[in-house]
Amino acid sequence: MARADMDRPANLVRPLVAALKAYVPGEQPKIKGLVKLNTNENPYPPSPKVLAAVKAAVDGRLRLYPNPTAEALRKRLARLHHCQVENIIVGNGSDELLALATRCFVEPGRCGAKSIIQYLTPCYSLYPVLGNIHGADLNEVPLRADFGLPPVEELRRGRRWKFDAALTLVTTPNAPSGRGYAPDDLETLCRAQRGVVVLDETYVDFARENAMGLARKFPHVIVARTFSKAYSLCFQRIGYFVGHPELIGALHKIRDSYNVNGLGQVAALATLADMAHYRANFKRIIATRARLTAELAALGFETLPSEANFIFTKPPGFAAGEWLRKLRARKILVRWFDYPETRERLRITIGTDAEASALARAAAAILRER
Repeated sequence: MARADMDRPANLVRPLVAALKAYVPGEQPKIKGLVKLNTNENPYPPSPKVLAAVKAAVDGRLRLYPNPTAEALRKRLARLHHCQVENIIVGNGSDELLALATRCFVEPGRCGAKSIIQYLTPCYSLYPVLGNIHGADLNEVPLRADFGLPPVEELRRGRRWKFDAALTLVTTPNAPSGRGYAPDDLETLCRAQRGVVVLDETYVDFARENAMGLARKFPHVIVARTFSKAYSLCFQRIGYFVGHPELIGALHKIRDSYNVNGLGQVAALATLADMAHYRANFKRIIATRARLTAELAALGFETLPSEANFIFTKPPGFAAGEWLRKLRARKILVRWFDYPETRERLRITIGTDAEASALARAAAAILRER
């Protein structure tokens, strides 16, 4: 029996952890028949060749550890991105690598610029969670009113941006707005930074341009990619960084052993061997994005230009939070972020053509009921 005077379990938790606000993922369906447009998943399954490769790997090798550095996958990615194997680290999703970057490049506590993680808001809501877990200083600087990237000179004048921050995170294309950023503008920002810059290109396969060349050009720039959004492998959790070998080598020192599961490595390799299938998928999603944007515009929605597999839109007639509830009542899940800069809009994942049509019909019905 426990001693009467023993501390309650909650009192055994570090105060920093007890005070944390955890990352909140999108709602996962608990009933059948929901149209899931809230977590930016690819609406189409992996290539049949990928499914076949994973099924073929479900054999006696499941008792063995996977390759500890995902060597074969790193070699294939190095060919894809015209770099060396030493430029690449693979992780359990890009989220793991973002957490590793926080631990690797940022001093916890109050150590001036060495303790600062900074990012432009709104952005991926995991960033502040990672900083708070680590006990870092957070420097949040707003994007422009149209969610555009502030020019460097504007950042200098504002004096809030820290050009010597230990770690700077830039989501490009931006989430949740979907706004794309020109590589030239990103390069100007990277040139001005003295700490590590991570360009988080989670949604880049749906964009017109990418900034991968900056990871090869600058020793302090890392580009993050994932197989989740564009390549239909959320279930397998595969992400990677491309950067200077010294930065990548440091990250390897602190990653978990066997951090990338074997079936995920098999799936990612098979994905890279069937890129034609996925490029066709990208075009299909981009076309659906354009059609849905036009259909919603006809209903009075104000949608920002998007270069991602989602749109960020201001609905008519009701507050965005009310739209969230009304759509859910019709079994359609979308995402709403209750923050000052985002609460007027909904983020809607681009689903299949049928799912996009279902959303447009539901929106029209909601407006008729006013």
